[in-house]
Amino acid sequence: MTRAASMNPARRNALIASGVLVFHAAALWALNSGLLRRAVEIVVPVEVLSEIITPAPKVETPPPAAPKVEPTPKKLPPPPRPEALPVPAPPSPNAPVATTLPQPPAPPIATPVAAEPSPPAPPAAPAPPKIELPSSDATYLQNPSPVYPPVSKRMGEQGKVVVRVLIGADGLPQRAEVKVSSGFDRLDRAALDYILKCRYRAGTVNGVPQAMWKDAPVNFVLE
Repeated sequence: MTRAASMNPARRNALIASGVLVFHAAALWALNSGLLRRAVEIVVPVEVLSEIITPAPKVETPPPAAPKVEPTPKKLPPPPRPEALPVPAPPSPNAPVATTLPQPPAPPIATPVAAEPSPPAPPAAPAPPKIELPSSDATYLQNPSPVYPPVSKRMGEQGKVVVRVLIGADGLPQRAEVKVSSGFDRLDRAALDYILKCRYRAGTVNGVPQAMWKDAPVNFVLE
């Protein structure tokens, strides 16, 4: 019996498997290092090698389209039968006939008118000033009586003289003039002298003394 025949079958299988592994490892190493490609290029043409090495593109087949299912038409229920409507009886010739009177038109709605604002009240007028005219009637003034000219007495001259006199704020006469003459020159001069010798209470405006004109009458009457 030979040595190979006397070898244990299990050992033989292990050797075969080891040899296959060594062969594959050597082939991978040769493929990585380019030795196998160079060896094949020598033996096999480049075009054949490229066809062997380059894998063919994988063509994906589209899935078959699902069959189109048409919807089944839905049966509609039959329309209801029309009911017979009652026929109205003809009106009796003696029956009263109702008449509809037209409604009167609605009265127009009055549109409220906005009241115009009243104009502002005018400002109140200022109160008139309180004026007090000069006076010579006060007893404390102690004025003398007018002097009747003796010649006018002998000649019977008499009359009334109105003298216009300007009285200052101090109550003293500042100027005098005959406003109404008596008709006699002597009586007029005597009236002017008398008025200029008198003292007066000054006139006032709202209580403030001011210069004012005053008409002072002087009567000359024979007794």
